[in-house]
Amino acid sequence: MKKIITTPVSDEAIADLRTGDIFYLSGTLATGRDDVHRRVVHEEMPCPFDFNSLAIFHAGPIVREENENYELISVGPTSSIRMEEWAADFIAHTGVKIMIGKGGMGNKTAAACREHKAIHCVYPGGCAVLGATQTEKITGVYWRELGMPECLWVMQVREFGPLMVSIDTKGNNLFAENAALYASRKTACMKPVIESLK
Repeated sequence: MKKIITTPVSDEAIADLRTGDIFYLSGTLATGRDDVHRRVVHEEMPCPFDFNSLAIFHAGPIVREENENYELISVGPTSSIRMEEWAADFIAHTGVKIMIGKGGMGNKTAAACREHKAIHCVYPGGCAVLGATQTEKITGVYWRELGMPECLWVMQVREFGPLMVSIDTKGNNLFAENAALYASRKTACMKPVIESLK
């Protein structure tokens, strides 16, 4: 059964999600990359958009603008680990419930997800055009001076995904756990190769 979560996101809506689970998002989704996080956390600038109980997408969209009308051409994920320096404080400051991007995030973000009952999810790379088709409209844009990919775009989405949970509200971290698992198997896997070289 297809799981759909709608914004605003309550603690209960994501409490039972675990790493590896798949769901889709409907409602309000805003984009924000390095500069948005840096402004909110490092520069302590008041955020012009209220992220509380909503979702942020680590993405740099391509938007066509004509007569103050916006057409989303593509919106694909960027690597979330780029935001690791600020993500924990961003979650604490804004109350955002869902972070979405490409790849995993680190221990600081996992701890913040556990403390503030938030999650991080992965959107498939290479699906930027699909992301645009799952977006009904752009409803706002802030910090335009940062440039198209870096500014804060607010969108209305319908069944945006698939989204795979990589950090759940318990702080479980799929990418970190997989890295540890594969590292533990490394010696056994390499043994036949090493023996063949002798």
